[in-house]
Amino acid sequence: MKIILTQEVSGLGAPGDIVEVKNGYGRNYLLPQGFAIAWTKGAEKQVTVIKRARSAREIRDLGHANEVKAQLEGLKVSLKARAGDGGRLFGSVTPAEIVDAVKAAGGPALDRRRLETSGHIKSLGAYPVSIRLHPEVTAKFDLNVVQG
Repeated sequence: MKIILTQEVSGLGAPGDIVEVKNGYGRNYLLPQGFAIAWTKGAEKQVTVIKRARSAREIRDLGHANEVKAQLEGLKVSLKARAGDGGRLFGSVTPAEIVDAVKAAGGPALDRRRLETSGHIKSLGAYPVSIRLHPEVTAKFDLNVVQG
């Protein structure tokens, strides 16, 4: 099955890439989740629009990615969240909240879709967070969730 990716999928490709996947994977996972659209001649024309939007968001080059990585790794990021007894949060911390906390701590503007956490953040404490800045560069920083 031939599809066009609309979002980055680990191990498969970036937005705007035209890839060949197994029928079940495309039909049952990628298309319903909105990660891809079915390939047609008309949809292939939309690839340029998707790639143009991606290039506007993307970090320019490897050198720029390394600068952002150094900036992120030296950052102390804390996020205030409402929690009940025992430190359990009301809800969980979302990638959008993490991106806002990084920006509030003096860090760069990041793309929330590139964040990777080790599971859901549902209690107070420190959590490792990594972000794919470039295909070759991944930055890691600690997120401290505090009572707020």
